[in-house]
Amino acid sequence: MTGIVVKSQIRKKVKELDKEKVIGNVAEEVEEALDKKVEEILAKAIERAKANQRKTLQARDL
Repeated sequence: MTGIVVKSQIRKKVKELDKEKVIGNVAEEVEEALDKKVEEILAKAIERAKANQRKTLQARDL
């Protein structure tokens, strides 16, 4: 299965957010954990959209 989160984008964002330049690497498990979190968020958002009888997932469902 292909992940939702792209490791190269994680690294890019970590570099951007780490103003002190302390973090040099991102472990593989970070990508996996972020994928899991995103899937959980999307699953809850889908249920909210369904509960509101909508077929369109919207930002407010997150």
